[in-house]
Amino acid sequence: MLWIILIIVIAGCVFLPGLWVKHIMNKFRQPADRYCQQGSGGELARHLLDRFGLNDVKIEETLDGDHYDPAAKAVRLTSDNYSGHSLTAVTVAAHEVGHALQDSRGETMFMTRQKLARAAMVGERIAGVMMLAAPVVLMLTRIPQAGALTILIGLLSMGLSTIVHLVTLPVEFDASYGKALPILKEGKYLHDGDLKHAEKILKAAALTYVAGSLASLLNLGRWIAVLRR
Repeated sequence: MLWIILIIVIAGCVFLPGLWVKHIMNKFRQPADRYCQQGSGGELARHLLDRFGLNDVKIEETLDGDHYDPAAKAVRLTSDNYSGHSLTAVTVAAHEVGHALQDSRGETMFMTRQKLARAAMVGERIAGVMMLAAPVVLMLTRIPQAGALTILIGLLSMGLSTIVHLVTLPVEFDASYGKALPILKEGKYLHDGDLKHAEKILKAAALTYVAGSLASLLNLGRWIAVLRR
């Protein structure tokens, strides 16, 4: 019974943040024409980038989720937010512009995340290979220490992904509360009464990675638990 309760709690921690984020984003996509006079999310993003002198940063429509690509110097928005005129569209656009500002200013946490993200991509590949190779290494060498070392390298490589997610959280909160919220407030881009709702959207945008962080920790913990048996 205790294990069942623990599994339910962990599952809730992993999945509930994602469900809440979707709920908030969808809730403020209506009314869909709220910002027709001010422009779409893509148009606001272009305006803000030009305002801060980031004329070289592109605005692109994407199917891969709203994000800023530092390698391509591009703010990418899903069709709902790129062409949309909802409060969600303009607020998410401002959040992604916040990441472009972090990049242009060379902010330490943002640059650290980018370096770790590149290392984590390599680490995930290494982790997969090492976990599969461990039984083979043990069988061929018949040296327990060799198998244990292979597993340890795999776990450490897998841990890079967890570190990236943890470093990502303050970067996301800064893009929301340190960049986007002051920009929207001081520039008076929002209708009266919308700022408090924009704060919820910005919190949701920042918490997009929480589920990923928890899932990453859960996966690492699962491997450790399996290997301890």
